Amino acid sequence: MSEQNKEPDNLPEPQKRSAGKLLARIVLGTTGVLFGLVVAGVLIVGFALTMAYPNLPELDSITSYRPKMPLRVFSADNMLIAEFGEERRNVVRFKDIPEIMKKAVLAIEDDRFYEHGGVDYQGITRATLHNLTGGAKQGASTITQQVARNFFLSSEQTFKRKIYEILLAWKIEQNLSKDQILEVYMNQIYLGQRAYGFSSAAQIYFGKDLKDITIAEAAMLAGLPKAPSAYNPVANPKRATVRQQYILQRMRNLGYITEAQYEQAKNEELRTKTDSSEFGIHAEYVAEMARQLVYEQFKEETYTRGLNVYTTITKADQDTAYLALRRGVMDYEKRHGYRGPEAIIAIPDGKEAAEDAIEKELAEHSDSDDLQVAMVLEATPKLVRAVLSSGEEIRIEDTGLTFAASGLSAKTPANKRIQRGAVIRVVLEGKSWAITQMPEVQSAFVAANTTDGAIRALVGGFDYNLNKFNHVTQAWRQPGSSFKPFIYSASLEKGLSPSTIINDEPISFDAGQTGGQSWEPKNYDGKYEGPMTMRRGLTKSKNMISIRILHKIGAKYGQEYTNRFGFLPEKNPPYLTLALGAGAVTPLQMAGAYAVFANGGYKVNPYLISKITDSNGQVLVQTKPDMAGDEVNRVIDERNAFMMDSMMRDVVKMGTATKALILKRPDIAGKTGTTNDSFDAWFAGYQSKVVGIAWIGFDQPKNLGNKETGGGLALPIWITYMQKILKDFPIEERPVPKGILAIDGDYYYAENPPGLGVGSLAPPPPPVNVIEE
Repeated sequence: MSEQNKEPDNLPEPQKRSAGKLLARIVLGTTGVLFGLVVAGVLIVGFALTMAYPNLPELDSITSYRPKMPLRVFSADNMLIAEFGEERRNVVRFKDIPEIMKKAVLAIEDDRFYEHGGVDYQGITRATLHNLTGGAKQGASTITQQVARNFFLSSEQTFKRKIYEILLAWKIEQNLSKDQILEVYMNQIYLGQRAYGFSSAAQIYFGKDLKDITIAEAAMLAGLPKAPSAYNPVANPKRATVRQQYILQRMRNLGYITEAQYEQAKNEELRTKTDSSEFGIHAEYVAEMARQLVYEQFKEETYTRGLNVYTTITKADQDTAYLALRRGVMDYEKRHGYRGPEAIIAIPDGKEAAEDAIEKELAEHSDSDDLQVAMVLEATPKLVRAVLSSGEEIRIEDTGLTFAASGLSAKTPANKRIQRGAVIRVVLEGKSWAITQMPEVQSAFVAANTTDGAIRALVGGFDYNLNKFNHVTQAWRQPGSSFKPFIYSASLEKGLSPSTIINDEPISFDAGQTGGQSWEPKNYDGKYEGPMTMRRGLTKSKNMISIRILHKIGAKYGQEYTNRFGFLPEKNPPYLTLALGAGAVTPLQMAGAYAVFANGGYKVNPYLISKITDSNGQVLVQTKPDMAGDEVNRVIDERNAFMMDSMMRDVVKMGTATKALILKRPDIAGKTGTTNDSFDAWFAGYQSKVVGIAWIGFDQPKNLGNKETGGGLALPIWITYMQKILKDFPIEERPVPKGILAIDGDYYYAENPPGLGVGSLAPPPPPVNVIEE
């Protein structure tokens, strides 16, 4: 029994050796098969790689990196005004990328970037083990692999694409240095808001140059490549902050920043730009003008070639003009009463439903700078509670309700009444909110240098986002009395002088004389003062004086003469109504025309673009403006310009523009303009070096108000601008030109002294045809 139960260990020795050999053969066979499979696999993969590697795309798009670069528009003092193009990008060379920005990117994307050869096997192993053990999925793509993917491959998740990505990474590493690869990556990567590259992102999210960002801001930007929409600091601030804090920890742990720097950055309060299209300067009309001018020359290359357009405006001038215009328009609005809410909805019951309805309705009414849109939650004559589009609830009471008091009355029609569900405009005045309204009236302002025509400031309307029509360049409006100086200037060449006596009495023309309807022009105030000097006629803006002057010199001559100032004859036909500015001009034309009086008689053409460069700074276009002082550009006698300046200074001293005396400058001159039925209000004025034109009116012409004039509407805008800009300009005393006689306190051409020139015009003009051929 005991022998039968013995273990196999007691088998005879020959049988043991036979079993061992069989086991060894099995192990060796299996190992051989596995090794053969591995070798075959390696050979197959090697063959595939050998066949695939030569077929990889060329690296020209990286080695000769020329990304699509947007058109960028700058002010004369290098403030970025706008960018145009599908991709907003500003390429920055490696040496100009802040070290802290590089470190932030490496900390989160590829901290072994300078150690691996394009593929991080250690990182792949780490990520694989992490993913096998569960938790959030980790990737192991290096920065080089990301460059390969961004330039040459799709984003599909396939084994084939991954192999090509690895091969391309190897190839890139063989052809570019590490610094070159990182430079390409940091300029090419998409970071949301149409921003490509970290330089563009710094401007869009923080309104800063890349060189000026802080550690905290660098960490925030470094978090964007993984998922630009998810970690957008504007749209998803909480999620973006969580990732930023993680990146700061990584930077500290890797020794990229000190503990003190980490603590400071961790607690830094970031201020992101909520409006990605805002560039720190309101020059939207300027930017669009520049875009159109550049497109005329460069066509579709305009948006991809990386052109830099340098305009002539300055930030100080533009900001001042923008605020002056908006203030002038809002002052007009305050004088003309509250029109009612922009819309009224029924706010549903239930908090969630109410919030959705409010959010949806407010989205239809965009803010206009400081004029914010709000939804009324509760309204009484003493208190209005409202919610802004940001979700902030505000209270409006006391003087904040004064302007809109009529809208809070129970007697007000329901569609005009401020009530729950009403969409209103509010403005923060100091620390208190007030109800206001979006203006219906429009305005324009342009200022330029009188020596070369360089435009210093241009505001084409109240709000570009609500009305893109550029009233400076596109609005053909009647200039009214602001056109009279050009008629007066023409008369000086026909023997008249500032002291010529002209009768300020009513005048009329019947249908037979005009060839059309009878015409009985009147002075604006309906008052007539009898005989007066031509100088006084301009100072008081007397219509009868201007009509008699034009009748004396001839409407045809008057029209031809005004052409030299840049006005179009087809827009200003040769009728006697031309004396009252019944033609059509643009504010930009008026700026060029008034500059002639300011600079001594030279026509300079207002221009906006000083130069255009390519992305490397090479100058492609350089503007060579017409200059005052070049006799080729002279259009009127220097003596004529001097006399007109003298008369228009009196308009400021004792005429319709005396409000400008607040500037306390004897060297300013200009002319107010109010058209028939008060459809247009103008002020055109200048100091010898700067000309400014202000206009107010409705897009669909209608009466501005019976008491509204150029002196009351447009002149305050001009004053607000000049009050700040002229601080740096010394007061200039204009020298009397040769060929002028000063007699009894007035000026005469030497060839037309008293007794030889036209001393007076006959009180009643003879019958005349208004239209002259």
